[in-house]
Amino acid sequence: MGGGAAGDLYLRVRLARHPDFEVEDHNLIYQAEVAPWEAVLGANISVPTLNGHVSIKVPAGTQNGQKLRVRGRGLPERSGGNGDLIVETRIEVPKRVTDAERKLWERLAQESKFNPRE
Repeated sequence: MGGGAAGDLYLRVRLARHPDFEVEDHNLIYQAEVAPWEAVLGANISVPTLNGHVSIKVPAGTQNGQKLRVRGRGLPERSGGNGDLIVETRIEVPKRVTDAERKLWERLAQESKFNPRE
């Protein structure tokens, strides 16, 4: 510019926050809401990726905060591959239950020998 010598152009790039994902290196982190019965019994759930939804298996006995990896569904890497999608489970309980549901939960509480504080 102005007849001066050619030089380097430096750009500062910042990623805008995505509404669904957090970024960690080339991996995308997604928090998936899981019902208590899905965590206990296992389930197939649909989760978003940058290229549409994929179905993943939530194994029986999944814990709150457990991380499930979907290989190759993250951000592109310079090497030509992709990072991973890390699905972090967040077990959600119903805010309201019907009378019938309440009876089922009470029956489960009576039948179950599980104690999370032991």
